[in-house]
This record gives sequence, C-alpha cells and structure tokens, in this order.
Amino acid sequence: MTQEPVHYETRDSIAWITIDRPDVLNALSRAVRRELAVALDRATTDRDAAAVVITGAGERSFSVGADISEFNGPLAPSADETIGGAPRWHEAPARCPKPVIAAINGFCLGGGLELALACDLRICASRATFALPEVSLGVVPGAGGTQRLPRVVGLGPALAMILTGDRIDAREANRIGLVTRVVPDADLRTEAQALATRIAGHGRLALECAKAAVYRGLDIPLDSGLAVEAELNARVMGSQEQVDRAAAFADRSKNA
Repeated sequence: MTQEPVHYETRDSIAWITIDRPDVLNALSRAVRRELAVALDRATTDRDAAAVVITGAGERSFSVGADISEFNGPLAPSADETIGGAPRWHEAPARCPKPVIAAINGFCLGGGLELALACDLRICASRATFALPEVSLGVVPGAGGTQRLPRVVGLGPALAMILTGDRIDAREANRIGLVTRVVPDADLRTEAQALATRIAGHGRLALECAKAAVYRGLDIPLDSGLAVEAELNARVMGSQEQVDRAAAFADRSKNA
C-alpha cells in the first residue's frame, strides 16, 4: 500500500495539513500537489476547523519544491499549473476562506516557498532556508512566486531573490517580512498551534470576511476596496455570532 503523501488531521479546532515525504525533503510531486488542493478543500468545509496549518514532515524541510524524479524531459507545466487547470494547488491556501498558516521547518525552496507565500501567515524555525532558484534551471517561478513575493516583501527584496536565486536564512526572511516570526526549531509546532488557536478563538464569520476583504482589495483602487470592506462588514454586523460576542464582551467589561 502506498503511503499517502499528504496527511490531514483536525485537533483542537485546527486542521493540520502535512506534506509527508521527508525522505525526499517533502518534494512536491504531482500527487502531493493534487492532494494539497484536496486537503485545503476539505479544510474549507470542515466544521471542526477554524484555522489551518500547513507544514512538512520531519525536521529538515517544509518543501524543496518540484520533485526532480518527475523531470523526464524539457520542463513543462502540468495540468494543475496551467491557466484553466484544476485544481490550482498554489492558489488553494489563499482561496480557502479560513486563515492558513505555514509552519516552515528547514528548506523552503521553489514551489515550497510559493506554497508558503499563498498562505496568510508564515512562521519558521530558526534553521529555515528560503529561495526561488528557478532561474538557475532556466525557468521562471511559475506557481505564484513572481506575483506573491513582491506583494509580501516589496519589489527590491523580491527581485533580489528571484533574479539571483540565492538562499536567505530565517533571520533575513524575518527582516524583509517574508515571515512574521522565527522560533526555536523544537518549538515550531507548538508555536504554530498557539498562533492558530489564538486566531481560531475569534469569530469565524469575522475571520472569513476579514481575509476576503484583504484579498479582494489588493489590486483595486482604494475607494473600491473600501466598498468591499463595507459590504463584508455589513455581512458580519448583526449576525448571531457578532451579537453573542458583543454581549460577552459587555459582560466581561461590566464585571472587570
């Protein structure tokens, strides 16, 4: 029986999605890419999950990107990486309405970094290493790297990484804003769980609408973005979730 390359588990309101190919540093085979999209679709409808964490099995790697064992000729995008292909694995974290955190342990290269960039938040172990080395193979980062990296870290740092293909360490990744936090290697999963739990403790509809407002507003004029924000805020205001949380807050304030 072939071992599943991606594991899905929900515990304490958090869906954990783990790329489980540590023997090849969690390389993104076609099967992994397919199963990542399936797992994130599952997280979307999982009523027990309020937030999602994506990580790699073992201690050495989040993911080193494409599986070189599948390179059997000139590199060409497979069906799940072309426009109109389904599923588009590298869009799945951003498409998921729930907050998605990348917990990055070790190597985060190529498609692995592009997967992490599609997540909403990124925290990493102190050993983590990041790069988009595609130009050294004569190709372009083709799973969102050229688009998401500049949006996350800014044009200059993004171009430096993309055009040189050089690796950066966790400290530099934190400095340029690629990750929001660096933690000791042994604490990564605990810290990821704590962050996800803190986020999951907020209103689920509010989280979904806040995430949607940010992404929908990224590439439109400010006035249009404010209209999107107002639309989504109206959806939340007056909901049962909002009424209950407002009442609970008032009770806590009164008894403080």
